[in-house]
This record gives sequence, C-alpha cells and structure tokens, in this order.
Amino acid sequence: MTKHTQTEIIQVTLQLIQTKQRADLTLTEIADHLGMTHAALYKHFRNKQALWTAVTTAWFHQTILQKIRQITPIKDDPVETLHQWLWTFATAKKNAYLNDPALFALTTQYVDNHPIILRTVLTDLMAAIDQLMAYNDPDYQRAETILSAFAPFTLPTFKETWTAPNYQQRFETLWQLIKPGLQSVPQAL
Repeated sequence: MTKHTQTEIIQVTLQLIQTKQRADLTLTEIADHLGMTHAALYKHFRNKQALWTAVTTAWFHQTILQKIRQITPIKDDPVETLHQWLWTFATAKKNAYLNDPALFALTTQYVDNHPIILRTVLTDLMAAIDQLMAYNDPDYQRAETILSAFAPFTLPTFKETWTAPNYQQRFETLWQLIKPGLQSVPQAL
C-alpha cells in the first residue's frame, strides 16, 4: 500500500467530486480510489468534517482566491485595485456557483455556513486588503468589514440573485456607497 499525503488525499477528493459531479462521496469511496482503507484516512484527518473542511478550503483557494491573487495592483491607486479585487471575488464566487455546483454546495456546507472557518479561509484576502489599503490593523477589522459589506455578492445565501440582470449595477452601487469611507475610517475602531 502506498503512503499518501494530506495534499494528495485532498486533490484526489476534489477530482472525484468533479468526475462524479456530486459532493456526497463516502470516505470509503475516497479510500478505495486511493487504494487505502477507510480507517487509514483518519491518520491524515481526525474526522470526516476535518477532511471536508480541508477539501473545501483547498478548492476555495484554488478556484476563488487564486483569481484575486492574479490581479496586478494599479500603481498609486489602492482604492481602484480594491474595487477590482472585490469584483473579481464576486465574479469568481458566481462562476463557481454556475460552473461547479457540486463543489460549490460542499463549500457552502463546510465553509460558508461556518463563520469561524470562513474567516480563517478569508484571512489571506483580509491581510492583502489590509496591506493594500495600508490599514495596519492587527486583526484585519476594516478588511473584514469591507468583505462583509459585499456579502450579497459572495455568500451562498444570495446565490439566486447572482444571475439577476442588475447584478453588476447593484455591485457598483454598493461600491460607490463605501468608496468615500475607505480612507476615512479612523485608525482605532
């Protein structure tokens, strides 16, 4: 029997979900595909929740956050760069919902419906916003507030509205409302 790593198990699980177009895989299906026992999975993940959280977190980073990281900052215009980041984030979530419903549903179940896990997943993005805007908040409070404002464009609860004809208009209206306050928020909140 071959030794497997957590990363390999996560990637194989992602591939199985995409191949089978369903997220209700059993641990036995995953283990069988890897040529290992069901019990051997527990050497890598303490329980099923831990495996699914790791799988959905990896998918979220690969599918959503990777797109944001590809944006080239606009020189001397962090506000417009932030605008692009937020639009890219919203668009990536919308496309994930439309193009990969099985993994989107799994991510909703194991990440988006658990605020503490979601905050952990979004920490890299919050850190990037904090750095971009030069907030220097040790707990990323302002970056988290910005992301929270755009929840209608990123949280699955609102997914049915993402295909509405006025989707981008609603996004831009919200952007115009928060834009003036981005640099004027006091340092100590």
